[in-house]
Amino acid sequence: MKIRSAGTNNAWISEKNINTLNIEDRDLDGDMAAEKIQRVLSEIIRCQNLVVLSGLGTSLCVMEGEDRLKRRAPTMPDLWKRVRLAYDPDNKGPWEKLLELVRHENSNENIEELLSECKVAENFLRDKDLKILQNFIELAEKEIRSAVNFLNQTDALPIHGAFLQRIARRSTGKGRAKIFTTNYDLCFEHAAKNGRFVVIDGFSPTLPPTFDPVYFTYDIVRRSSDGDASAFIPNVFQLYKLHGSIDWERSGGEIEKKYNTSKPLLIYPRSSKYEQAFSQPYLEMMAAFQTSLREPNTGLLIVGFGFNDNHIAEPIMSAIRSNLGLKVVIVDPSLVKSIDVHKYVQDGGSLDDVDDDELLSDQGSARKNPFLNKILQMIDQGDARLTLLNGTFEDISKGIPDMAAETDLEKHMIRMRAIDGDLL
Repeated sequence: MKIRSAGTNNAWISEKNINTLNIEDRDLDGDMAAEKIQRVLSEIIRCQNLVVLSGLGTSLCVMEGEDRLKRRAPTMPDLWKRVRLAYDPDNKGPWEKLLELVRHENSNENIEELLSECKVAENFLRDKDLKILQNFIELAEKEIRSAVNFLNQTDALPIHGAFLQRIARRSTGKGRAKIFTTNYDLCFEHAAKNGRFVVIDGFSPTLPPTFDPVYFTYDIVRRSSDGDASAFIPNVFQLYKLHGSIDWERSGGEIEKKYNTSKPLLIYPRSSKYEQAFSQPYLEMMAAFQTSLREPNTGLLIVGFGFNDNHIAEPIMSAIRSNLGLKVVIVDPSLVKSIDVHKYVQDGGSLDDVDDDELLSDQGSARKNPFLNKILQMIDQGDARLTLLNGTFEDISKGIPDMAAETDLEKHMIRMRAIDGDLL
C-alpha cells in the first residue's frame, strides 16, 4: 500500500518503496510507510464511533474457479457488456437503434448514463418507441439483478470475515461498528454467518423479517443465570444498505426480506438515484449515515468507494468541513495509477519521480475526482485528520490491527470448519 497524509511531506510513500536505488534507504522508507499505515488504522479503530463506507471494491475480491482468477462481482463495464449482449445477442442492430432512440453516444459505454437517458426518454416517447424502451429497461434491470446475485450459500468469504473480525470485535464500551454499503450483494451477511457475528440491519427477528428503523436502536445483551446482571455481547455490528439489497422486497406497505425474490428493492444505477435515496427505506439509511458523521470522536473508513455518487460524497465533504472530531481514511487501489517502472526508465524517466504522481501523465482518481482532489489538497495543507491509502480491500483487511483476541466461540468455529473441510 501507499500512503499520503499530513506527515508524508506532500508525497506518496510506499511500504515497498521503489523510489531509490539504495537498499538501506528503501528499507527505511518502507518501514516508515508501514508504521504510518499501522498507526493511522489503529487510531481509526480506537475511535469511540467507527463508521465504514463500503463500495464495489469490497466485492471484487470474490473469485471463482480453480485458479481463483475469475471475478464474480460485476463492474460497470461488465454490466454494460452483459445488458448489450442480452438485448442484442446477434449484434443485428437493435442495440444501435435503442441508443439512437434515447440519444446516447455509441462510444460512451456507461450503463448508468444510458439508464438515466432511458428514464428521461420515457417522458417524451410514445406508442411503439415507448414500448421498446420499457422492454429494454425491464430487461436491463433483470440482468443487473442477476449479475449482482453472485454468491452461493457455501461461499466462505475469508477476506470479508477477516475484515469483520477486526472492526466488529471492538470493546463493548465503544459504539457498535456501523457498515454502510452501496452494494446490493450479501457478502457481509454471509461472512457474518460464517463467523457467527450478529448483524443489526433494521429488520425484525420475526418471520418474515420486516424493516423498521427502530431496530437500529436495539442491541443485544447476555444476562446472567440469576437474571440480575447483563452485559453487551461481542461480535455485533450494524449494517446499512444505502442502495437496497437483492433480498429486500416491498410487500404491501412493508419491506420484507425474501431470499431469491424476483422483485428486489434496489436503487438501479441512474441519475435519479439521488432522489430515490431520499425515499423509504433509503431515507433512514442516509439519515443514519449523515448523523454518524456528525458525532464527535468518529473514525470513518472508506473502502472501495470511488466518490462517484454525489448524494453520498457531499455529506462526507460536509462532515469533513464541520466536524473536527472526524478522522477519515480512504482506501482505493486507483488513487495513484501504477506504472511500468522499467518502461518508464527506458523512456527517459527518473526513478526519483516514480512516487510523485504530479509528475506522471497518467494520474489516479486522487487527482481526477473532484471530491478526492479536495481531500488531497487538505492533506497537503496539513490536515492530520485525513489519510489516503492506495490499496485494495484485501490489503486493508490484513492491515487493520486486531484489537481483541479471538473468543472461545471463534476458536471453536475455526476448528469445526477445519474438520468439515472448509479450510482445506
